[in-house]
Amino acid sequence: MTALDLSSPVAVVGTGTMGQGIAQVALVAGHPVRLYDTAPGRAQAAADAIGARLDRLVVKDRLTGADRDAARARLLPAESLAELADCALVVEAVLERLDVKQELLRELEGVVDEDCLLATNTSSLSVTAIGGALANPGRFVGLHFFNPAPLLPLVEVVSGFATDVTSATRAYETARAWGKTPVACADTPGFIVNRIARPFYAEAFAVYEAQGADPATIDAVLRECGGFKMGAFELTDLIGQDVNESVTHSVWQAFFHDVRFTPSLAQRRLVESGRLGRKSGHGWYDYAEDAERDEPHTAEKRQQPAYVVAEGDLGPASELLSLIREAGIPVREEEEDHGTRLVLPSGGQLALADGQTSVEFRDVVYFDLAVDYRRATRIALSASQDTAPQTLTEAIGLFQALGKDVSVIGDVPGMIVARTVARIVDLAHDAVAKGVATVEDIDTAMRLGVNYPMGPFEWSRRLGRGWAYDLLDELHVREPSGRYAPSLALYRHAYASDKREGSTS
Repeated sequence: MTALDLSSPVAVVGTGTMGQGIAQVALVAGHPVRLYDTAPGRAQAAADAIGARLDRLVVKDRLTGADRDAARARLLPAESLAELADCALVVEAVLERLDVKQELLRELEGVVDEDCLLATNTSSLSVTAIGGALANPGRFVGLHFFNPAPLLPLVEVVSGFATDVTSATRAYETARAWGKTPVACADTPGFIVNRIARPFYAEAFAVYEAQGADPATIDAVLRECGGFKMGAFELTDLIGQDVNESVTHSVWQAFFHDVRFTPSLAQRRLVESGRLGRKSGHGWYDYAEDAERDEPHTAEKRQQPAYVVAEGDLGPASELLSLIREAGIPVREEEEDHGTRLVLPSGGQLALADGQTSVEFRDVVYFDLAVDYRRATRIALSASQDTAPQTLTEAIGLFQALGKDVSVIGDVPGMIVARTVARIVDLAHDAVAKGVATVEDIDTAMRLGVNYPMGPFEWSRRLGRGWAYDLLDELHVREPSGRYAPSLALYRHAYASDKREGSTS
């Protein structure tokens, strides 16, 4: 099954931001495009807005004047659904209400030919449920574009329970012909991106609710240590707290209140107070012109330790040993069967976040996971009230000697980046095991859809097969609500590695 021929008309119903964006994508690809909206005059206004954006593309040398003129000639506002009768594809981008979408699609089914492909751009509703209202749900598919549609490459092609393989394939190939990067996905709550991305927000909010750190510090650690483009607090302020919470709540409800997707009470209070983010002038941060910028906690300068003793290779943080040596700090290495820590001159220990807490041990400081310790500009440390001040001082001085800013947070198991990445990896393995998408498509979706520094399975390979499982298992012991219980898929993944290596543990 090939992509739609460029001579085939494409229609978009609903002319909001997403509808206009999808129409522009199809138009620039070369299709005749029809725009329809129930509100009088909105289709024409949308066509004018798209025309203005085409003008800007010409100014930026991204489109020739001749191509712009040809595209404008192919763009037609429609005054009734009947004018969409000859379309080969109709994408609806109307209000996110099941009854509204079902009623519209039933009307469309009576207008278009039987071989016309019908699609929805829903981000939160079930494609199966929407298509359930159709006489022929086999030709109905989800085409989930990301905003802004003309710029972001990812399109989730979602097959409902009754979607024919030929329809899904045609939609997939059409999206690819439009210059997009499609990924195939089964109809599951949140699809790929909004399902697997939930921990990025949830764990940041959980650390905040546990008074482990303030929003500015958590955001800085996610960016400067975790390699994410934005922190969870600043990103949800940009998205809109009401929008982000609505998606979280929708996924949670669709999974029958699965504790892994439980919404944040702190975010709920923010929405209730009307602090919706940038659009309201205040969210987690204050966006007034005269507002003082929130700065992350950064430790004052400390003296570096005279040496460190490395017990084991530090696992995913092994790169630190080279950085310490390059900083001129002697490293004495001792072989340990299970050791993955640094011993400081005071006798205190420095260990990579593993899901345990500092208070459980005598004089241990934890440090957070970094996507790349060489490039990271900030490291988070975690200590308890029982940690010796000299141990914390030496730990701070060590990372400062490596050129890093240091943020000291509360005694939070799994810290910030480590627990977030572990949960993302777990949900990704669970999704593959349940047939939601392939490993390759999930990695592609998370890189392109939410701009993660790497896909969950890339992370999993880099960190080691058992890393995420072990960390979540420890977290589950300390918070046995089920939120951190590793999935069976992650357990099988970790256990298979042990078995292959001859271990029975």
